[in-house]
Amino acid sequence: MEKNTKSKKKNSLDFSKEQYIKWYKDMLVMRKVEERVGHLYIQQKFGGFCHLYIGQEAIVAGTVSACQKEDKHITAYRDHAHPIGLGIHPKYMLAELYGKKTGMSKGKGGSMHMFKKEVNLMGGHGIVGAQIPMGAGIAFADKYKGNKNVTFCSFGDGAARQGALHETFNMAMMWKLPVVFIIENNNYAMGTSVKRTTNVEDMSEIGKSYHMPSYVVNGMSVEDVHHAIKDACDRARKGDGPTLLDIRTYRYKGHSMSDPQKYRTKDEVEDYKQKDPISQVLKTIEDNKLASEKEIKEIQNEVKQIVEESVKFAEESPDLEPHELYEDVYVQKDYPYIKEYL
Repeated sequence: MEKNTKSKKKNSLDFSKEQYIKWYKDMLVMRKVEERVGHLYIQQKFGGFCHLYIGQEAIVAGTVSACQKEDKHITAYRDHAHPIGLGIHPKYMLAELYGKKTGMSKGKGGSMHMFKKEVNLMGGHGIVGAQIPMGAGIAFADKYKGNKNVTFCSFGDGAARQGALHETFNMAMMWKLPVVFIIENNNYAMGTSVKRTTNVEDMSEIGKSYHMPSYVVNGMSVEDVHHAIKDACDRARKGDGPTLLDIRTYRYKGHSMSDPQKYRTKDEVEDYKQKDPISQVLKTIEDNKLASEKEIKEIQNEVKQIVEESVKFAEESPDLEPHELYEDVYVQKDYPYIKEYL
C-alpha cells in the first residue's frame, strides 16, 4: 500500500446495518437510473451531451454519508448521481434531461448543469475545471461568515491539469479554506489516460507542493471514501484548511454517449467490474446477514419502481413555454439568496 494512501483497517461491521442498507439502495438507484438514462438517450428521448456515472457511485455515497446537511457540493458535468445521493428524487433529474419545467434547473441546464440550492448542490459545470476556483470561493464565503460548513469540490483527472487548480490550491492553503478537493480519478480524461498526460501519475502529489494534506483513496470502496471524507471534514471544520483526495475509481461506460471507447480494452473494463462498489456492499450485507434475501429483493423492486416513476414523471411533465426562455437570465434584487449581499 502506498504511504500516502488514505485507508483504515476495518471489519465488515465498521458501520451500522442501516448505513449499509442505505448505501446499497442509494448506489443502486444511481446505477439503475443511469442505465435507463443511457437507453433513453439512444432512443433520442432527449439530446445534448450525456455523461454517465456508472461505476463511480461509491464516491458520491461515501461523501454524502460523511458530510453534514449544511455542507456545499460542486462538481463537473458528470453530475447525475450527485443530486440523487443528496436526497433529490431522480424524477427531477430525469425531467431536467428532458428539458421540462419540472426539472432541477427548470429544464434549462440539461445533463451537465444540475443545481439544487435546497440541498446545497452548487451545480454541475460544463467548463472543464471551472468548478475548482468556484469551490474555493464557496468555501471562502463560509469562512467569511464564520460557520463550520465544508465545501466538496469534485473534478476529474483531466481537469486537474488546468492552471486554475494551482492558483486555487495556493490561495486555499494561504487562507486555510474549509474545502475538500476530490479528484474523481477514473483513469481517463475523455480518451486520454493519466499516463499520457503527466509524469506524476500519483495525483495526490499535486497537493503536496502546497503542503496540502493529500491522499490516495480506493474509490471502489464506499467505506474507504467515507473514512477519507470524514477525516478531511474534521480537519476543515477545525480551521486547518483544505485536503486533496485522489479517489481512484473507474467508469464502466464511455466518457460520453458518443464515445467508442477504443482507447481501452474490454479486459480492463471487466477487471474493474470485479471490484464493483455496489456488489461489494451487497456482499457485506449478505455475508453479515444484515438483510434477508427477501428484504434485498424488496429493495431491488423498490428501485425499479423509482426508475419507472421517474421516467413517467419526466415524459409527462409540461414543456417550457416560449416566454420562459427570457426568464432566469438575470437575478432580481429581491431574490432571497442575493438580498443580504446587496
